[in-house]
Amino acid sequence: MPEISLAELQLAARNHGLPLEVLREPVTPVGLHYLLVHYDIPAVDPASWRLTVDGEVESRRTFDLEALRALPSHEVVATMECAGNGRVRLSPHVVSQPWLQEAVGTGRWRGVRVRDVLEAAGVASSAVEVLFTGLDRGIEHGEEQLFARSLPLELALDGDVLLAYDLNGAALPPQHGFPLRLLVPGWYGMTNVKWLDRITLLAEPFAGPQQVQSYRLRWTEDEAGEPLSRMLPRALLVPPGIPEFMTRTRAVAPGRHLLEGRAWSGHAPIAAVDVSDDDGATWWPAAVEPAELGAHAWVRFTAEWNAEPGRRVLACRARDESGLVQPDAGSWNLGGYANNGVQRIVVEVTPQAG
Repeated sequence: MPEISLAELQLAARNHGLPLEVLREPVTPVGLHYLLVHYDIPAVDPASWRLTVDGEVESRRTFDLEALRALPSHEVVATMECAGNGRVRLSPHVVSQPWLQEAVGTGRWRGVRVRDVLEAAGVASSAVEVLFTGLDRGIEHGEEQLFARSLPLELALDGDVLLAYDLNGAALPPQHGFPLRLLVPGWYGMTNVKWLDRITLLAEPFAGPQQVQSYRLRWTEDEAGEPLSRMLPRALLVPPGIPEFMTRTRAVAPGRHLLEGRAWSGHAPIAAVDVSDDDGATWWPAAVEPAELGAHAWVRFTAEWNAEPGRRVLACRARDESGLVQPDAGSWNLGGYANNGVQRIVVEVTPQAG
């Protein structure tokens, strides 16, 4: 593993991943859902806060929180993963938030459909994109900016794309975008702009720094790269047994154990999950449960494991119905994005663990 710089430790202290044992929960408790805050958490007075809808619209509109809550509500259970999940395992080292593989969570999001708000303002025929701007301000790429990203108009009008004001049955907490955030199911986390302040319909594609410089797959500094969008398939196991404090190596007693975990993809439903206890030399199929939480949430998988004494390396990999399969290892790129390489868990199978 590379040495982590002080700057990266500062980021890691502000942000946090999901403890993998919490994968047992179908919906992630709010305080354990992964969190990434690009700049600072804004201080928002809900009494004076307003959402502005402008740009290529028939009439500029503003909404307070009460007006948004009065519109028809819609709930979506969605798994959300950071685009940088897994980057710390890439070589050469990518300097950024040092995610291992825990930058994920599944929430029960409630809000108003974006399309209902846009219809209230009237979408002009000239509109091609919808720009979402948050209240979080900072400096990146040498430029002071508000965090802002856009979506194609067609995607923004999808019935499951939300302006979310509740998470797991309560108002959004400050760190998750209170009072309002965007939810785009199936897309990497950066898409889901928090602390929304303004929605602007555009007549041409947005060229802001978070759209054209960040969150793109690039292999050299001088290329435009490919924009990130939907989450690649990934499976994660609940680590079995008990951990050694520093290394997190697991201790498990010999015998039969039930392995369990969660798998997801933003491209298509999960078709299969395989597991291995010899670092991927051989695989056997896990049982994948039905998608009881809806089309946008992870699914549970289980597998019987006969743990024989010695040092074992557990692994798992997912395949979705579009044919995408987790690779053995992630592919390096400048931002360390979209690394869905196979999870590995070192396990010491020993009678002392019983």
